[in-house]
Amino acid sequence: MQVKSKPSLGLALVPIIVLITLLGANVVVFGASATDGPNQIALVLSAFVAGLVAWRAGTTWSTIEGSIVKSISSAMGAILILLVIGSLSGTWLMSGIVPAMIYYGLKILNPTIFLFAGCMVCCIVSLATGSSWSTVATVGIALLGIGKTLGIHEGWIAGAIISGSYFGDKMSPLSDTTNLAPAMAGTDLFTHIRFMMYTTVPTLIITLIVYIAAGFMVDLNPVAGDTEAVLRVIESNFNLNPILFVAPALVIFMIVKKIPAVPALLVGALLGAVFAVVFQPEIVNQISGINDNFFRSSGMAIMKAMSSTTSIVTENQMITELLTSGGMAGMLNTIWLILCAMMFGGAMESCGLLEVIAERIIRFAHSTGSLVASTAATCVFFNLTASDQYMAIAVPGRMYADTYRKRGYRPELLSRTLEDSGTVTSVLIPWNTCGATQSKVLGISTFAYAPYTIFCIVSPLMTILMAYLNFKIPKAEENPQTKSA
Repeated sequence: MQVKSKPSLGLALVPIIVLITLLGANVVVFGASATDGPNQIALVLSAFVAGLVAWRAGTTWSTIEGSIVKSISSAMGAILILLVIGSLSGTWLMSGIVPAMIYYGLKILNPTIFLFAGCMVCCIVSLATGSSWSTVATVGIALLGIGKTLGIHEGWIAGAIISGSYFGDKMSPLSDTTNLAPAMAGTDLFTHIRFMMYTTVPTLIITLIVYIAAGFMVDLNPVAGDTEAVLRVIESNFNLNPILFVAPALVIFMIVKKIPAVPALLVGALLGAVFAVVFQPEIVNQISGINDNFFRSSGMAIMKAMSSTTSIVTENQMITELLTSGGMAGMLNTIWLILCAMMFGGAMESCGLLEVIAERIIRFAHSTGSLVASTAATCVFFNLTASDQYMAIAVPGRMYADTYRKRGYRPELLSRTLEDSGTVTSVLIPWNTCGATQSKVLGISTFAYAPYTIFCIVSPLMTILMAYLNFKIPKAEENPQTKSA
């Protein structure tokens, strides 16, 4: 990458200011529908401004274009997962897997403990699988249906699901971010996980206390909370065979065994299609609209469920909305948003605009607390601008590793800060790959669930607080290997 001159801080901030202005205007004008197109245009226009700044700094168009293509390429894994999740949600609805989860969940859970229990379930599943995305796309969808039926506000439900899912994303040795952070900081995986416990366990305790308290205080919607009506509709429309739970159990097992997410989820989607044909022939005919040829009906229903919007029509409109899936097509708007976000991130990366801003932040970091706070702020900044969770860990990790080493800190302090701020805040940003994905999978806008995602909000604050209190801050001389070297 050949750049004739390094852009100034003022120039580097211009695309950021343009983006914030356009996104803010979109929220005011379009509200929750801003992600249906206006935010995508805002990101493209901001990318154009970033390209102009890069060009003015001496970067060629081919370099800018190459950076954009590289940035988009880095998100292709997330896009493939999104498409497969769309298919999985369709076949799991048609087969009765999700309705069965909702049915038995309603039998077991009550509104008072739901948020606490839902968060804990997601903690366990994500810790076992190492994947927040898979957890939200499987048990998360079922928990959302249960919570809505119980009459709980959807923001609280999504917040509990995401909080639990991202706990596992941080702490599981199977998680890609949990492996990436120590690699960037220069420490080993299990030292990193042990050191994260000092901030993550208190954060989880605070999160669970909030959800327990919320369970006693949240107002219930009596119309949505007609659980008996939902139970009757599910019973009358679906064959609730226990074999249905083989599919989610198999998906979790495959991910635990480190089978990549795309093939694991695709197997789950196909198994859902098989279960639909075997256990739900009437639902298959309803979706296909064909009653005289079951072979043809099955093929059409499976393709519809995997590719486009399908609904199980009932006499209750609320329940019909609950039993609706968008398939792959339902994910296309989110993919559009991700592509535009990565375009902006690539343009900003093309001549180092993001690094210029981050380097200026480092200059103000003198104490331990300010250094950790600066690192956390940089991670959030990259989640906002590069729109990618991995970029928010990898780039600050590379930038700060030498600074932490020169100031006498062990690399675990950096790796913990990267996870406490880079991993969990990505889901709070609508145009970030994580925020866009979870919003689409759950069908709830990022702004609607963000205030209730307690774990993700408290986590970066906890790591900064620990640093300012100088609690569990490892110095290089505390490392036995350093002493003996």
